[in-house]
Amino acid sequence: MADSVYRKHLFDIPDNLIYLDGNSLGPLPTAVTARVDNVMSEQWGKKLIKGWNECQWMQQPSHVGDRVAKLIGATPSSVIMGDTLSIKVFQALSAALQLNPDRRVILSDSGNFPSDLYMAQGLIDTLNSDYSLKVVAPEDVVDAIDDTVAVVMLTQVDYRTGRLHDLNTITQKTHQVGAISVWDLAHSAGALPVNLTQSQCDFAVGCTYKYLNGGPGAPAFIYTRPDLISLIAPALAGWLGHDAPFAFEPNYRPAASIDRLRVGTPPVLQMSALDAALDVWDTVDMQQLRMDSINLCELFIEQVEHRCPELTLVSPRNAAQRGSQVSFAFEQGYAVMQALIARGVIGDFRAPNIMRFGFTPLYINKVDVVAAVNILEEIMLTQVWKEPQYQVVSAVT
Repeated sequence: MADSVYRKHLFDIPDNLIYLDGNSLGPLPTAVTARVDNVMSEQWGKKLIKGWNECQWMQQPSHVGDRVAKLIGATPSSVIMGDTLSIKVFQALSAALQLNPDRRVILSDSGNFPSDLYMAQGLIDTLNSDYSLKVVAPEDVVDAIDDTVAVVMLTQVDYRTGRLHDLNTITQKTHQVGAISVWDLAHSAGALPVNLTQSQCDFAVGCTYKYLNGGPGAPAFIYTRPDLISLIAPALAGWLGHDAPFAFEPNYRPAASIDRLRVGTPPVLQMSALDAALDVWDTVDMQQLRMDSINLCELFIEQVEHRCPELTLVSPRNAAQRGSQVSFAFEQGYAVMQALIARGVIGDFRAPNIMRFGFTPLYINKVDVVAAVNILEEIMLTQVWKEPQYQVVSAVT
């Protein structure tokens, strides 16, 4: 395999470190530091409040949204940035329910990220009506989509196993029964090709601190199919979603565009970091990236299963049904992961027993994969993971 999308020189990754956790937090792109320094010293530092106009800070959510739109197959002016992913889930789900007022069932699956389910249940409690959240096994989703369902809310790539939902097929079935689709692309954007326009999905949300390398706490995005924007009455009617925010009208009047899904003031420093991070993607072919990712994952699975038979693959074996991560289960998986991290191979752990490894071909190649498995094999053979320091559970796993 040629490392055709390999661009490690664009990232500030410490020497002698194999970073297999970009599915949780992407590494620092080298361009980000200078950009943020400039925003702090030249823009905020020297222009102060004038920066809102002279540096176009207020336009950041739209400008960056259009850049993200290119990576998820969305049209310009259909993606807006801001707030956290959980807030964007709440916005999308509440809007979706508005579009289907005669139905009361939100359908999701047990592989969805817990925060998405929490936000759904919280919205239901707030509405104080007869809505219900129906959660089924991932493999049962298609059969569960029927004419009782108002909204199908799913994460395309399972955060634990990497199992990949067929976005187009499920969206098509959703529309066939008259339901609305909400997709969480947290583990898809920047990991695999997505074409929201082609899928005709209704809403999509996602974070930008994983594969898009926007930094810890980077702002989330929300996509709305363009023909639906004018139909949404935002449940979170923030002042920057107003049609004329600086008119300071006492009553809410939503913007005519995707701006109506803005809530509060944009986080200028984090938005600037994300904008700089997105430069990495300007020349990346997403189809080639997907091919390279699959090859890296296949090599990792082959090597681990051959050399570390104690570990059990929990990701789909079929690459077409898997995102850009591979997960293995082991009873003492947390301790093994801590031993790996101590030896310069960084992945992460998800309860109860899953070790996750993300493969981003922008900065990971075949040499890294083999080197990582060499270290993992040594840990399993020596059982060094049994040492006390690897048994201490940190707040963030």
